[in-house]
Amino acid sequence: MIDWLRDDHRNPAIEIDGHTLPIAIRRHARARRLTMRLAPDGSEVRITLPKWGRTMDALAFAKARSEWIGTQLARVPRRIAIADGEQIAYRGIPLRLAWDAGAGRRVSADNGVLRVGGPAEGMEGRVRRWLESEALRLTRADLAFYCERGALPMPDLKLSRAQRRWGSCSGDRRTGRCVRINWRLVMAPDHVRRSVVAHEVAHLVHFDHSPAFHALLASLFEGRIAEADGWLKREGRTLYAAFG
Repeated sequence: MIDWLRDDHRNPAIEIDGHTLPIAIRRHARARRLTMRLAPDGSEVRITLPKWGRTMDALAFAKARSEWIGTQLARVPRRIAIADGEQIAYRGIPLRLAWDAGAGRRVSADNGVLRVGGPAEGMEGRVRRWLESEALRLTRADLAFYCERGALPMPDLKLSRAQRRWGSCSGDRRTGRCVRINWRLVMAPDHVRRSVVAHEVAHLVHFDHSPAFHALLASLFEGRIAEADGWLKREGRTLYAAFG
């Protein structure tokens, strides 16, 4: 249930079921109506409104949809601590974290165990860097595969830490293209990560979601796009359960 809504234009917030959630209000020139979503980690409510929209309208919008916010908040996965004995996902498979203070700082995966050495206080950073390096390695191979399949030149590749987008494509043929893929996809099953890469490769040709784009994507991706999209819709928030 909603307890109260703080009508402070500088620091608006809503309290639901004992959780105080800041309300982040963003005005966008192309917005035609108010839209609202919960941050993947449940840390804030995000409302987008047209340039002419009023803050009081955004607050009323949040209050009217407090039940929806509460439902979404209940779906946010349990926060995972990066500590000895905890589990994280890698390519859709759970790995148990095993910390050994006497081991080197190198992180390695073996038989369902992710072994981490070095000081305990730096464990989270080392695990994250290992996952990001794996994300880059796997995504680079995915990108090369789909570009070859589509007879396209390899664009630049960068990892993204975006909170709402799994992938993006920018640039043009003159300045050079760049594909960005969210590093957290390394924790998802392979077919999910690969579907996002294939999606962005299709955008190298069609910078829209036209029938031509979808036809190209279907010819590039070897799996079922609907299945991969469904996984992200159902489980995508679980990829934000660790690392802040």
